[in-house]
Amino acid sequence: MNKTDMGFMPATEMIEAMKKKTLSPREIVEALLGRVEKINPKVNAYCTVVPEMALEAAKKAESEIMQGEKLGPLHGIPVSIKDLTLTAGIRTTFGSKIFEHHVPAEDALVVQRLKAAGAIVLGKTNTPEFGAGANTYNAVFGPTRNPWKLSHTCGGSSGGAAVALACGLGPLATGSDLGGSLRIPASFCGVVGFRTSAGRVPIYPSFMGWDTLAVEGPMSRTVGDTALMLSVIAGADDRSPISLPGDGREFLAAVERPDIRGFKVAWSPDLKVSPVDQEIEAVAGAAAKRFTELGCTVEQAEPDFSRVREIIHVTRALRMVTLHAEKLEKWRDQMNPNLVWNIEKGFPLTAQQVGEAEKERTALYHRVRQFFERYDLLLTPTVAAPPFPVEMPYPQEINGERMNNYQEWLYLTYAITVTGLPAISVPCGWTAEGLPVGLQIVGRRLDETTVLKAAAAFEAIAPWRDKRPPVE
Repeated sequence: MNKTDMGFMPATEMIEAMKKKTLSPREIVEALLGRVEKINPKVNAYCTVVPEMALEAAKKAESEIMQGEKLGPLHGIPVSIKDLTLTAGIRTTFGSKIFEHHVPAEDALVVQRLKAAGAIVLGKTNTPEFGAGANTYNAVFGPTRNPWKLSHTCGGSSGGAAVALACGLGPLATGSDLGGSLRIPASFCGVVGFRTSAGRVPIYPSFMGWDTLAVEGPMSRTVGDTALMLSVIAGADDRSPISLPGDGREFLAAVERPDIRGFKVAWSPDLKVSPVDQEIEAVAGAAAKRFTELGCTVEQAEPDFSRVREIIHVTRALRMVTLHAEKLEKWRDQMNPNLVWNIEKGFPLTAQQVGEAEKERTALYHRVRQFFERYDLLLTPTVAAPPFPVEMPYPQEINGERMNNYQEWLYLTYAITVTGLPAISVPCGWTAEGLPVGLQIVGRRLDETTVLKAAAAFEAIAPWRDKRPPVE
């Protein structure tokens, strides 16, 4: 098997090959490091690579296989870690000049779980500064490019992770998601990004332990690999006060023989919260209709998302002040102007505005809850626009409607974020220019298994794993 083919092999197949001893962890890691060396300079997916550490871990994993030791569910599987996530002994910059030379002493909880399961860290993937924005560029490492069109953005903020997956630079990647940072780059790069319920994947360390808006989660090229990774990183931990209990095997079972016959599915082209590019709507709409082939009833409908923009504005600005206000005095001139703008939007907020936003979010939740009493799933385009030139921080307009700031074009994903519902983005088609389009599949509260089941069922009738970007 050549390095290219090995780069696009799903983790589930790698595991079977290692069990049969037809493939070793060292062969996999060496092949992927070779691809990173060849491909990464073109796309800038990885910002830090640790070949010595990865090869040492691969040798150890290979020895454990040969000695017949008990193996973890990800034994010998390479994984990339987003540069917002702490990695012991590996530079973690958060995409910011403030932390350009920062090397943590401890692993984040998600990294601890991946390593405990036998995964091998290849390196860190690029992100916008502190994950603020859905175009991956920063002053430390520069932009990450879309492998399907190098002049265009890969999305963000888990952009480096999505590009690494799309280019066959590893089968699994960690990402995080506030307004859509797992789902948007997955859509732009033709991979899978799963925003699970807050607490499903516990976050530690965190300055905001009670936060229900930002999550960490899995990314991969296939739904099966996504379920496999989630089965390892999900589950309760006392260090995260909102963490959820659960048995990861339910996620694996959900994708084995996915059957969603009889489901009632709602399709909304825009949630009535955002303009949507006509071509994107057409591609995603055609994908939604294919759920009838899976035995579902599909109707056009959406919950009432009125005042969701106000909820997003207040909760995001408040979060930015909480996490970053103290940085402005010393570092303002070196910080991303969009991030500075968003922090400053938080300063004038009054207690009454914050309280009103919380009440509006609660009312929205109940409207959405009642909607899901009638429907099993909600489908939307993942992103309102196709990838755009990487030099643009965000699209200036969609269907003639001007975007006034860097968050306005994210409402299809961000509206789902504030409901707390699990949502996955899966590849569903291509623009005429050959750029990927994602379909967002939303499920009921805490129902990750149904979302995975629906994604796997769709993947079975619309396979995408053999699509490879033209960057070899």
